[in-house]
Amino acid sequence: MLTASSRTGRTRTDPTRIASGVCHGTLGELYQGPLRPGADPDIALVSFPVDRHAWVYYTHGTAAPKSASPLGEKAATAARLFLDHFGLTLPPGRWSTHSDLDVGVGMASSTADIVATLRCLFRVFSLPYDFDVVIGILSAIERADSVFLDEFALYLSGRHRVLRRLGTGVGFHTAFIAEPGTVDTAAVTPLLLRHYRRYATEYERCLADLLKGFASGDPAAVARAATFSGVLSQEALPKRTFEAVLAHREEFGADGLFVAHTGSLVGYLFTQRPAPALKGELSAFFRSFGRQCSFAQGGFA
Repeated sequence: MLTASSRTGRTRTDPTRIASGVCHGTLGELYQGPLRPGADPDIALVSFPVDRHAWVYYTHGTAAPKSASPLGEKAATAARLFLDHFGLTLPPGRWSTHSDLDVGVGMASSTADIVATLRCLFRVFSLPYDFDVVIGILSAIERADSVFLDEFALYLSGRHRVLRRLGTGVGFHTAFIAEPGTVDTAAVTPLLLRHYRRYATEYERCLADLLKGFASGDPAAVARAATFSGVLSQEALPKRTFEAVLAHREEFGADGLFVAHTGSLVGYLFTQRPAPALKGELSAFFRSFGRQCSFAQGGFA
């Protein structure tokens, strides 16, 4: 009997031969600042997950191309550390990747690539997903966002420590742009730590308000705290469009603002989906800065 593929002359790939790993990215952070006042504060994050992803695939039994692996340097390092940890060798096959995440703007693209690679490898070898292995490999490679969790979290990026899980009960609609340029996170860390010490009381209040908003499931309260965090960040790493975006918040009916604190994203938080007419107004507003507006679902609710 002829199969559909034989009738058309095409060869269909058996999906059981393809292992995949997927990881969401971020739209910067709802909070970035000190965990608590002190002379040497830890940098704490509440990353802002976005419904955009990095994908990594491994196709069994397919000859690897002679060209370089499509995995980035950090993802390739993660794969090597994974294989070393378990004492495994990859079966014959090849990698392929895809990503919705822009690089160098604050969408956690490199961390998402690493996590997607590790999730793919767990499936290649039919191993149970091990959170501790993922954390250990991330800590050997880079400071990280908490994209390995499918919920909000208060997270120490340098220590790779989850301090508090904040659940999945908060979500937003967003409108945002990426300003031109990138920020070297390592280079600006000393500046940030000085800034955190100077504004320790304000950051303590901001974080307390944010955590209360999550605890009560109040997205509007979370949005207000995220706006405050963005205002504080503007004192250290200013964004060219931030003041104008803040000034027009009420005009557009946004519940708050968010930024990538050490990236280039800036945008609005809405607890209700913007109507098409409002999307047009927002697009025109951001276009006045010479940037293209994007819309995406943030959070989990």
